[in-house]
Amino acid sequence: MSGCRNTPVLKERGQREVFCGLTGIIWLHRKMQDAFFLVVGSRTCAHLLQSAAGVMIFAEPRFGTAILEEKDLAGMADANAELDREVARLLARRPDIRQLFLVGSCPSEVIKLDLSRAAERLSSIHGPDVRVLNYSGSGIETTFTEGEDACLASMVPVMPATDEKQLLMVGALPDVVEDQALDLLARIGVGPVRCLPARHAADLPAVGPNTRLAIAQPFMGATLGELEKRGARTIAAPFPFGAEGTTRWLKAIAAAFGIPESKVDEVTAAPRARAEKAVAAVARDLEGKRVFFMPDSQLEIPLARFLTRECGMQAVEIGTPYLHTALHGPELDLIAEGPTISEGQDVDLQLDRVRAARPDLTVCGLGLANPLEAEGLATKWAIELVFTPIHLYEQAGDLAALFARPLRRRAILQGRHPNMMEAAE
Repeated sequence: MSGCRNTPVLKERGQREVFCGLTGIIWLHRKMQDAFFLVVGSRTCAHLLQSAAGVMIFAEPRFGTAILEEKDLAGMADANAELDREVARLLARRPDIRQLFLVGSCPSEVIKLDLSRAAERLSSIHGPDVRVLNYSGSGIETTFTEGEDACLASMVPVMPATDEKQLLMVGALPDVVEDQALDLLARIGVGPVRCLPARHAADLPAVGPNTRLAIAQPFMGATLGELEKRGARTIAAPFPFGAEGTTRWLKAIAAAFGIPESKVDEVTAAPRARAEKAVAAVARDLEGKRVFFMPDSQLEIPLARFLTRECGMQAVEIGTPYLHTALHGPELDLIAEGPTISEGQDVDLQLDRVRAARPDLTVCGLGLANPLEAEGLATKWAIELVFTPIHLYEQAGDLAALFARPLRRRAILQGRHPNMMEAAE
C-alpha cells in the first residue's frame, strides 16, 4: 500500500491546547549534568516547573526562576542589572555550573528583554569557566517539545568545527537508552559517535561537512536547520520506536557509513526478537482498535507508524503541531493511506471530529483527557510519552503497553476484559 507522504494535509490555525516550551527543562536539566536553566519569568513559570518536576523543597535541582516582579514589568527597574546580580549569586553558590541557559518566557518576551545580549554580556563576565547561552521557552512562541529544540539549536553556533567523519546523534535520550544506542552502533561498527546534548559541557561535540546526523527525536526541526548550516548532513530514516523503526534507523545509519545490512541483522537479531515478542504480547489488546492523535509533542507521526504497523491499530487522524517533511517524511512513507493528517490545531474543530469518530483511544493533552473520559472515550496522556523511555528495542514492549493500559482499564471497569487479573497487572 502507498504511504501518506503525498496525502493532503489539513492545516488548522486556531486555539491550541499544549504545554509551553519551558517544560523541556524537566528532562534537559537531568541530561546535562553541569548545566543550569535559569528561567526569566513570573511566579507562574516557577510554579509550572516545580509542579511538573515534582521537586521537593529540600532538593537542589539544576533549574530555577529569576522572577520578574511588577516593577520589572512596569519598567521601573533595570532588569538587566537585576539579572546580572542574580546570575552572579547563582554561580557563587553553585560553582559546579559550567553551562548556563537563560530561558525566555512569556513575561520576558512581552517586555522585550533581550536575553541574547544578556547572554553575551554574562559570557564575557563569567567565561571561559561558564558558557552562557539563551533560548526561548515562551508559550507565546513555543509548544511543549519545542523547548528542547530551541535549547539544542542555541548550542550549535558555539560547537567547534571539525572535518572528521563522525556520527552525531541529536536529541536528548535518557542515559540508559543513550547507552543502548551507543552500544548497538559500536557493535555494528559505526564510529566515532557524539551526542547532542552531551552530558557535560566540556564534551560539547564538534560539527562539520563530514558529520552525519542521526536524529533521535522527531521535534528537532530548528536544530537540524542550524546543524545543516554548519555543513552536517541528515540521514533520512524512521525514528527508533518499536522493532521495525529501530531496525530501519540503524540500517540507514550503517548504510551512510558503508556497512552492509547483514551486519546490522547479525548484531540486532537477539534484541529485535525480544522487542517483537514483547510487542506481540501487548498487541492483542490493540489490534483492530482505532486511535486518534491530537497534536501535542510531534511524536504523533512516528507513534502512529508504530501502532499501525506493529500493533495492528487503525489511525483515524494523526495530528501534529508541526509537520517537518525532512524529519517526518520517512515515517509518512510507511503509514498506509487512510488517516487524516493534520498540522496545527483548532481545538474545538478537532474535538468535534473526535466526537464524531468515537475512536477506541484518543491520545491528547491532560486538559482534554478528563472531559473526553467523562464522555465515555478512552484517552492516553500524550505527556507520558515524552517523560517515559520509549526508544529502541528494549523499550518497545513498554511503548506498546502505554497505549494498551487505558483500553485494559476501560475494559475492566466495564467488566469486558477476558482475564481481569492479567489486565490489572
